Amino acid sequence: MGKIAFLFPGQGSQQVGMGKAIAEEKTSAKQVFEQADQALGYALSELCFAGPEEELRLTANTQPAILTTSVALLRALQEEVDIKPDFVAGHSLGEYSALVTADAISFSDAVQIVHKRGTYMEQAVPAGVGSMSAVLQLDRDKLDEVCQQASQPDSVVEPANYNCPGQIVISGHKEAVERAGVAAAEAGARRVVPLVVSGPFHSSLMKPAQEQLAKSLEEVTIQDAKIPVVANVTAQSVTEASRIRELLVDQVSSPVLWEDTVRYLLDQGVTTFVEIGAGNVLAGLIRKVDRKAKVLNVQDLAGIEQVREFLKEEQI
Repeated sequence: MGKIAFLFPGQGSQQVGMGKAIAEEKTSAKQVFEQADQALGYALSELCFAGPEEELRLTANTQPAILTTSVALLRALQEEVDIKPDFVAGHSLGEYSALVTADAISFSDAVQIVHKRGTYMEQAVPAGVGSMSAVLQLDRDKLDEVCQQASQPDSVVEPANYNCPGQIVISGHKEAVERAGVAAAEAGARRVVPLVVSGPFHSSLMKPAQEQLAKSLEEVTIQDAKIPVVANVTAQSVTEASRIRELLVDQVSSPVLWEDTVRYLLDQGVTTFVEIGAGNVLAGLIRKVDRKAKVLNVQDLAGIEQVREFLKEEQI
């Protein structure tokens, strides 16, 4: 039997109603939402369960909402099934869910810091100045070159998410992203899809947010991780508390090396990936990296039951 990795989604996986069913069915999950409400001082649970959607989409709300839903599902899974991952990882914001899983940061601290992170990211760049686009089916090196050529001293575009073969997200000043999109299409990209986002995330334009987050993280207790966490910035595992802190700061303006993260986990002997949280975006990305990988998705009780059946079949 190969190793198991728990994976956690990031921003973009949110949907009104997420976490509601599991909170109604499992006390352990309900308690996570109650803890989030208390830590934040407002009813995040109601925002997750009932919306309104435009409020849930605000980055300062989205980030703690996704984290809370992921951790609620994690607690329900842990209550129902005896399973411990060999590695954990999360896409961008999802890295905080991974760190909670690895006991490197408390949930209460995590939900407060991602609320601040979202606020800082919203405030870093005035509305309309930045944008992001997904570039489909263009070679990674070629797109890196396109971004360099499309950038100017006061108008930059950079790779933000290396999600999987054939899907890379670019981020930066709106005009530069548009220039790079045109150049990418001319270079052979199948499609360039503008994304509906509130800012140019994971680009150098996020430096002001990074600096603010660094100060806020100084007040947060981070411990050595009990499970290796594969960091977005390096696509390598980390357990040391001081290094975790550094990487969380760097992550804000650095590209998410998600394809590299999945390949690293495969190289470490991981054969089963369990995505825990709203949606199934990561499952799709993993299958584009390796079709043979076993991917389970936990976003409700049925997903937890699927994990239980899998373990029974594998006799783990």
